[in-house]
Amino acid sequence: MATRYDLTRADLAEVLADQPGYRVDQVWDGLHRRCVAPSAMTELPLPLRDHLEHELPAALTLARESVSENGSTVKWLWQLDDAALVETVLMHYPDRATVCISSQAGCAMACSFCATGQAGFERNLSTGEIVEQVALAVDRARPRRLSNVVLMGMGEPLANYDRVWAAIERLHDDMGLSARHLTVSTVGMVPGIRRLTTEALPVNLAVSLHAANDTLRNELVPINRRYPLADLTDACRNYLAAKGRRLSFEWALIAGVNDRPSDAVELAVIARPLGAHVNLIPLNPTPGYATPGTPPSGVRDFRDQLRASGVNATIRQNRGTDIDAACGQLRAAAASSPVELRR
Repeated sequence: MATRYDLTRADLAEVLADQPGYRVDQVWDGLHRRCVAPSAMTELPLPLRDHLEHELPAALTLARESVSENGSTVKWLWQLDDAALVETVLMHYPDRATVCISSQAGCAMACSFCATGQAGFERNLSTGEIVEQVALAVDRARPRRLSNVVLMGMGEPLANYDRVWAAIERLHDDMGLSARHLTVSTVGMVPGIRRLTTEALPVNLAVSLHAANDTLRNELVPINRRYPLADLTDACRNYLAAKGRRLSFEWALIAGVNDRPSDAVELAVIARPLGAHVNLIPLNPTPGYATPGTPPSGVRDFRDQLRASGVNATIRQNRGTDIDAACGQLRAAAASSPVELRR
């Protein structure tokens, strides 16, 4: 049975073939513009609402929800029809919200410090499973406006390219989110970056760099052995030339590993010619990686050295540590205890 967000408009028209033509627009807009379930589409007759709830089930079933102490961060663990688990994180700001969504159940990139990578890969998410995460976040964020979507959750988006790009087009064309507020994060899948360069929508590109020399990056981010830094920076340069969007480098600071003055020098050499913005992220602890994150004073020193070298660098607020909000942590916690579904 197809889930509600995996249907195209043409598929929905077939489901509603016995209804007046305008019902297709009503239901499609209800799902994508208003981001509500069929049961909440009060403009539809009750029998039709009940029918659609049965015929177009949700893909995501809530397994766990964690809310930070101040309420600013909400993390969901969803169970899919095949029992795979994925995560979504909603971050509230005074007048808007940002959602971080997953593109895969698990991840095959095997980054040593990442809880998702430590758990391994299960499968790609469908376009509908990706889009539904955003729809649920829109609903939960109210009355705030969901302004930004970042594909920085579980998985490598560019390893699930076709479904991810179809979801991005749906978010842009049907949900009305600007391409400037959609960000695709990658650990350095160079062929995927080159494909992005040919697409019509100028989405933001964020590269999880974490090391600026091939020896260290091979260890932290194994995909670097296939697509080394020279190839990665060349693909980024071409993307910038084609799209004119700001490039971001994500850098998880690990004590004694990639937070030394020499690391800042190497990073500046790469970032400065590209005009890249560097997001510094103190490493969230994970059970499978014993090395701690850089302490706050070291994070500030690293930022200051980058700025002195002419690089725009900021420290990302480490939100949701109290609720296992780092990628893969809630899923890892669930793996060690039974998951109770909430329907």
